[in-house]
Amino acid sequence: MTVTITKGVANGRIYAPPSKSMAHRDLICAALSAGSTVKRIDYSDDIKATLTSLAALGADVKINGSTVYIGGLDPFNPKHPEKLYCHESGSTLRFLVPLCLLSGKETVLSGKERLFERPLNIYEDICRKQGIYFKSEKSSLTVKGVLNSGKYEVAGNISSQFISGLLFALPLLAEDSIIDITGALESASYIKLTLKALGDFGIRVTRTDETTFLIPGSQRYKARELAVDGDYSNAAFLESFNLFGGNVMVEGLSEESFQGDRVYREHFKTLCESSPTIDLADCPDLAPILFAVAAAKNGGVFTSTARLRIKESDRAVTMQQELAKFGIDVMVEENRVVVKKGELHRPVSKLLGHNDHRIVMALSILCSLTGGTIIGAEAVNKSYPRFFDDIKGLGVNLEVED
Repeated sequence: MTVTITKGVANGRIYAPPSKSMAHRDLICAALSAGSTVKRIDYSDDIKATLTSLAALGADVKINGSTVYIGGLDPFNPKHPEKLYCHESGSTLRFLVPLCLLSGKETVLSGKERLFERPLNIYEDICRKQGIYFKSEKSSLTVKGVLNSGKYEVAGNISSQFISGLLFALPLLAEDSIIDITGALESASYIKLTLKALGDFGIRVTRTDETTFLIPGSQRYKARELAVDGDYSNAAFLESFNLFGGNVMVEGLSEESFQGDRVYREHFKTLCESSPTIDLADCPDLAPILFAVAAAKNGGVFTSTARLRIKESDRAVTMQQELAKFGIDVMVEENRVVVKKGELHRPVSKLLGHNDHRIVMALSILCSLTGGTIIGAEAVNKSYPRFFDDIKGLGVNLEVED
């Protein structure tokens, strides 16, 4: 899909899309209950991957508009463990692997090749130590074996998704377990989201300090009815219009949310006032929009950027390539990105989406300032399929060509 955006401003009120991060977590917990209701589901590609995988494992799933009735999944006796398709969703893959290790049945988790280029070594190490079969290929992962309760040491600087995956499964084992996080814990806010979801469904986890989790065994997920929180990650793109003459009010965001990306408002302010240094360790998904705002304002320095290489694209390099088309220089280092102050102009050539939803949305904001065309814009379907309809409703002039 190709989208051409004409220079203009956005105005209006809009309800924040539901949080993809919380939707994954709520749906998994709900599936493990006897039967729960989860409202405000947006059927992005990633959420579809989680829903279809949970159904394949044996969850009873009924959909009515944006409401999902789901439950009855017994991970100790899954129905079709050979039919899990994770598309390109790292959350789906990493959250479900430990649950797939409760039955002892062979399970194949498949998806796009880019998904399996992202690290799985933490699970591979666990499986090797416990004698569990683990084979990762270009577009699939096959596991077979039974996960044991006990003490787990997990590196905190790769992805919090591994820790979350263990937190979903370990409470169901007969004995107690401990997770010790070694090294620096990045994306710590995502662990808080997992703990919130677990608590909402009656699962007890005690956090004795920032790096140690005590997980009692023999627990059961309780049935619940709840609605998914609004998404700060995607709201950042909508509110960024306000930095460039727009007047967009985003509603439906909880002030009590644990989402780490809620810091975007603070970062927007500093980027408009100066050329700050911003640490992305706890908000890596904000990188594309923060780079875009820096490009249009005063530049900026961003640290803790190494993990951007293992996202849907190499986000630092991708934004470097696309911002160059706007006339902005970007320096990419091992764990630092410098967006230099410059004069933003209409792209000298068509922009590329790089199969990355957050890249497409960030480039769309800049195109509203200069005009421009984005090829591969369908990548927004991964997290925010209504994105172009929503910004068009806010007054952004655009044309879509399939």
